[in-house]
Order: sequence, then structure tokens, then C-alpha cells
Amino acid sequence: MERSSGILMHITSLWGPYGMGDLGQNAYDFLDFLKRTGHSYWQLLPLNPTDKIYKHSPYSTHSAFAGNPLLISPELLEKDGYVDLKEVPLPKGIREDKVIFGPAEEYKEEVLSLAWKQHKKKKSSEPDFENFKKEHAHWLDDYCIYLALREKFGNINWIDWPAELRDREEEALTTAEKELQEPVEKEKFIQFLFFSQWSRLMAEAHHRGVKFFGDVPFYINHDSVDCWVNPSLFKLDEEKKPTHVSGVPPDLFSKTGQLWGTPVYDWKEMKKNDYEWWISRLRQNLLLFDVVRLDHFRAFSAYWEVEASEKTAIRGKWVKTPGVDFFNSLKKEFPEMPFIAEDLGSLDQPVYDLLEKFNFPRMKVLQFAFGDHYRENPYLPFNHLPNDVVYTGTHDNNTSIGWFSNAGKEEKEHLKEYTGMKVTPKNAHKVLYRLALQSVCDLAIAPFQDIIGLGEEALMNIPGSTEGNWTWRVKEEELPKDSEIEEVFKLNELYGRVVQEEEEKEKGDDK
Repeated sequence: MERSSGILMHITSLWGPYGMGDLGQNAYDFLDFLKRTGHSYWQLLPLNPTDKIYKHSPYSTHSAFAGNPLLISPELLEKDGYVDLKEVPLPKGIREDKVIFGPAEEYKEEVLSLAWKQHKKKKSSEPDFENFKKEHAHWLDDYCIYLALREKFGNINWIDWPAELRDREEEALTTAEKELQEPVEKEKFIQFLFFSQWSRLMAEAHHRGVKFFGDVPFYINHDSVDCWVNPSLFKLDEEKKPTHVSGVPPDLFSKTGQLWGTPVYDWKEMKKNDYEWWISRLRQNLLLFDVVRLDHFRAFSAYWEVEASEKTAIRGKWVKTPGVDFFNSLKKEFPEMPFIAEDLGSLDQPVYDLLEKFNFPRMKVLQFAFGDHYRENPYLPFNHLPNDVVYTGTHDNNTSIGWFSNAGKEEKEHLKEYTGMKVTPKNAHKVLYRLALQSVCDLAIAPFQDIIGLGEEALMNIPGSTEGNWTWRVKEEELPKDSEIEEVFKLNELYGRVVQEEEEKEKGDDK
């Protein structure tokens, strides 16, 4: 990567009238903001479908390949002639300052149903839709029949469906596809709308010199089309129930560890077909993003496996993953290896060896830099390397102002001594942002909350909690004014992070 910078801001956090941020005009306005402030990357959370069962966490999904229908823009649907938004009043509970998923989901579902009805009225099929179905058939067909069956059976887990459908018997599937043809086709159309809107946004981003930085969770839900279609790739019993599940062992933060409960992969089985599912999954993500963060990277070296009958993660064990072999296969498919390792947390030497062997960029979070172990602390800027990615904080951290307000006396004093600046709760975000831009790391990222100076009220996620996460939205009145935009651009320019356009580079070379 060139020396550059970016902003972490999920699509749902954009401002706008429809209950949650989406792929409409305000996403294009945010691209404009990135360009004007000298940022070259827009980092996002996963874009896969979310569900109220999992509190709409973008890290818990029914499909590793599909796009989230809730991100589809009603505004763009109206421009494309699919709906008249005057016919769809906003439900009570919709807010512009926070995502209230219930009414927002209700509204989007009604809008998408109207778009589907309008599509069906057309006498001839849309060539783009037909091409989309052919291009994405390898995951789209299974995903849409899965959704239709799930709705038919009251949204229960697929293992509780009739055995012939649970086990994907050919005759039962053929019968279901005929019976559910209408809802299946509707779901395909909804995915077409998502990918169409995303493609337009991505094209505009590239036109403005902005790249998308995505995120791929390590695990996938048991209640997912991926598990239903590929049961042999997971450790399941004869009834397709997990025999072992994921988690992390006990540590200083939790005496019982964390029991995540997703099924673990059967890596021996995956290796037999050269990790085809993983490669296909990453290829799909690289249709959406220019570079991808591999979440929970340490599990590519070894993962914590717990028997499914356990109530906590205490009685688990480390199981080795064929990381070197896996990444060698990945490198054949993706020679440029556009992946960044989420390497936060407790690591061991085999993980460090894997990171070094494939030269993966690693994450350096400045909020972790000013505690104990001054000289050895890997997050301190003088221990950064050019290939690293420096963050003021992530979506799992407090905002910089929130962090500083809650920091201990020693941390605050260390930050003050290190920067030679007077740091207060009012300027902590600016101090950490400047420190990130100064770093030797090629890429510097700040959450949007740190750009506009928000406090703890603007948290996106509290790891280990299930309530109130993923709901933060920026208010339109909080957006930076022209003078503030110019100030941010000058900082990026000062620290060499404004990426020159190709034409400007050529002119410089000619001189």
C-alpha cells in the first residue's frame, strides 16, 4: 500500500431519513468527504445479511456470500422507478440519531416488496437481472431456497426442518423449489438490487480515488446456508448438530473465557478440495472490497475448540489449523494477497511465524500503546513497521475521547510525555489522530467518531455484550464544516498521506 489514510465508518452509521444508513446519496456524500479530507480508504464492517435473532450483529450472518438487504437505498429504488416512496410512510420509532432495527427493518421490507411487485409488472425480463442470476448461481440458488424454507418453517434452524430437507435430499429439494418459486425469485431480485447499488457506489469510489476496506469474520453461524449446504466442512454429528464449538480460553478479562457457540471447521475435510469454500468466500468479498481484514487471525494458526455440551469455554483445547498450507493455496488464487491480519489479543510464536511468513500487515491500536511495558509495547509508534496499519481505535474500542476520559493516571501521563502535548478530554481525539498520521505505518485509520470528536455515547460495539450494539449513527449536524475539512486535509498532506492522482504523478515525473 502507498502511504495513505482512511476512515472506519459502517454503512448503517451514515445519516439519513430511513432509519439506518444505506447505499444512497449520503454514501456518495461520504465519498466526497473522504476525497476532500485526503483519505483514500473507507473501512467497513461485514456487509452480509444481519438478523434480529443475533441483535443485527454484522458478524453473525445466515450467509457468507449474500449482501444485506437492509443496506439497499429506498431513495435509489425510487430514482430507478421501482417505488414511489410517498406510498410508504415511515413507521413510528424510526430515528435519525440511532438505528432502531425493528421499525427500520419493517420499512425496508415494505419498500423491497413494492420494488418486487413493480419488477414483476414488466413484460420483459431485465437482462442485468438475468446475468446476475447466472453469474452468482453458485451461492445465490442455495441461499434463496434456504431463506424461503426458513420463512416457511417459522424461521427455525435448518436442523429442525423435516429430515429430508435438513439432509438436502434431491427429490425433497426439487419439490420445495417448485412450491416456493415466487419467494425464491423475490430473494434473488433483492440480492440483485443490493449488488447493483453496491457496484455503482464502488465504481464512484474508484473514480474518486477511494478504496473499500472490508472485514471477513472467521466463523460462520450454524444457522446458515453455508452450514446447511456444506455440513461436511464443519464438525457436526449425524443429525447435523455441532459436536464442537468456538470460543476463546479464560484470560484476565473473563475467568470462564468466551463461548461463541459457532461450529468449528473440519480443516482436514477442507484441505481435500484445496479450501474451495474459503477461497470462494474470499473471492466474493473481493468483489465488494479492495482489501480485506481477516478477523480473529490467530485461529488460522490454532483455534480454541470446546465440546458442544459445555456451558463455558473453560474445558476447551487448542487445535492446530493448517495455516501455512491454507495461505499457500490462497496465494495461488490471490497473488497480491490483499489481506490484513486482525492480530489483536493473546498470540503465540506459531501465530507470529505465520504473520511473518506471509508478510501480513498487522494492526497497531494506539489506545493500547500507553499502558504497561513502555519500551516493549508493540503498539507504541516507535515499534511500528511500515507494513502495519495504525488505528486510533476500532469498532470494538471506546472512542478516543471516551478512552482518555476513562484512562488511568499513568496512561494519561505517558501519552502527555510521549507527545509533548497537553492532552484533555476535549482534544484527545486530535492528539491520537495526529499520532496515527505521524506513524511510519503505510496506512492510518481512524473511526469517524474520532474525526468529529465524539465521546463514549458514540460507541459502536461493546465486546461480550449483546444489547445496544451496532446502533450508532452520525447526526447530520455533527458533520464537519468546510474549515474542519480543510484542517483534516492539511494534516494528511503534512504527514504525506494524500495519495496523488496518476496524472499528477506523471507531471511530477516529467519535471
